[in-house]
Amino acid sequence: MLTQLPSGLVKYSETALFTEETVPSKLTSAHDTKPGVWGKLMVEEGALDYIIVGPPIESTRINTGQFGIIEPTVLHYVTPVGSVAFRVEFYRGEK
Repeated sequence: MLTQLPSGLVKYSETALFTEETVPSKLTSAHDTKPGVWGKLMVEEGALDYIIVGPPIESTRINTGQFGIIEPTVLHYVTPVGSVAFRVEFYRGEK
């Protein structure tokens, strides 16, 4: 998993703050972003497992204050680890 967004991207949207109780089912099952759309998975409290479907399957635990980078078109999902609060910021190249 990448640790930084590529340069030249601009934030254009973000989700609401989700918890283990409010996370949409779409995020806990395999999905992807559109071509050219990057995500920054921000964990504000607790922990979340970010799973890239693969092959091979790749799982990364993201803890409070950390983030994960979601690459365009890569199938992935998240799994809350106990109590968690997180959001996703979306980025794309400048138009």
